[in-house]
Amino acid sequence: MEKIVCFGAGPVFKGGLANYNTSLAKSLDKRGDVEVHIVSWTQQYPSIIPRDFIDRKSKADLLEGTRIKVHYITNYNNPLTWRKTASLIKDINPAKVIIQWSIAIQGLPLGHIVRQLNKMPDIEVLFDLHFVIQKENSKIDRLFTKYALSVADGFIVHSMKTGRELENLFPQKKFYYTSIYSNEQKVGEIQVLRLYHPVYDMFRPDPKFDVAKQKKVWGIREHAFLFFGFIRKYKGLHNAIEAFAKLAQKRDDVSLLIVGESFWHTLDTNKLSTRVKQFIFGMIKKVMLKKDDDEKNYNPLGLIDKYNIRDKVFVMNDFVPNEEVHKYFQVSDAIVLYYLYATPSGVESIAYNFHLPILATRVGHFPETVNDGYNGYIAEPENIDSMAEAMERIINHPIDRKNVEESSKTMSWRNYADAIMGS
Repeated sequence: MEKIVCFGAGPVFKGGLANYNTSLAKSLDKRGDVEVHIVSWTQQYPSIIPRDFIDRKSKADLLEGTRIKVHYITNYNNPLTWRKTASLIKDINPAKVIIQWSIAIQGLPLGHIVRQLNKMPDIEVLFDLHFVIQKENSKIDRLFTKYALSVADGFIVHSMKTGRELENLFPQKKFYYTSIYSNEQKVGEIQVLRLYHPVYDMFRPDPKFDVAKQKKVWGIREHAFLFFGFIRKYKGLHNAIEAFAKLAQKRDDVSLLIVGESFWHTLDTNKLSTRVKQFIFGMIKKVMLKKDDDEKNYNPLGLIDKYNIRDKVFVMNDFVPNEEVHKYFQVSDAIVLYYLYATPSGVESIAYNFHLPILATRVGHFPETVNDGYNGYIAEPENIDSMAEAMERIINHPIDRKNVEESSKTMSWRNYADAIMGS
């Protein structure tokens, strides 16, 4: 039986990348013709980063009923584990290794691991690219990115924007795009598998959930807009709140749900270790980042009182266990993705599973996935009036949820796994 390694965050970690890697492994396992291994980080980032990345709230075993083997081995901060990781993968002897790529800083250990795997010609290494060029795009980011991606055998992208970034990063290389992966590579060219981010099947509506009752408990009004996920500046929550405030001036039947933890506020600041990490990390950011890219003082929730809309905004400023996710999507009428820039979004994928219409800005891949007036509405980036108008449009001209369902029919994990396997 052929073996596949899915390298990335395992199911003990928080967030979309862990959910993604786990879902990919499960979809491959369901085929029944491959043996699937998740090879995971133990620490994904330098230990000075002041954040807790472990999911300490979800209770369900996401791998229950599967044959997947999980190996927690790779510690970013311990180069000895990088070599151990490569040795483990060599011992597994998979036909393919699919590596989740989501941040340039991981390029150093991943580049080392892949170079070790390149010594085994029967092991094919694919990078599943959630982006190529970060917004910050410092010189060291580009260096780490090139170090890792330059030794890949092939790539998976979720939008043509990401494909173009790959081409610009390696102008001397030739790439060709396919929708089903082929083991027969074109000589002198690198295969890029173009697939949309699949719809998560781990989050589903609960038919027994009493939506009307929950809306009453939470004080949610007739038309509910949802912002969901980690609160990061690039996701544009500040713009979403300001646009909603404009809408709330006109209407009393609207609510905004803000659900997710503030990305950089997960550790106890009373602990000395946390304060030391924050100090060191702050010094590094001053050197590495532009002032505008530093999220230390990013506090969009402060705008709720500034615009006097507290009575129309529901806030759950915490990490949501997997078992609780469905509640927030089921009480909502649209998902708000007013991003400043975008890579294919896990939140968008969750929304499709609830047939929830999408409000998004015209950035990144959204023009490829959101058909204005069909499965959602597109607003212009950094244009608060346009964002508020899109919110009002979806009230006055509701999107048929059957359209949302139809637009995501081909985005199944089964189709995704089959395309990677070439069948």
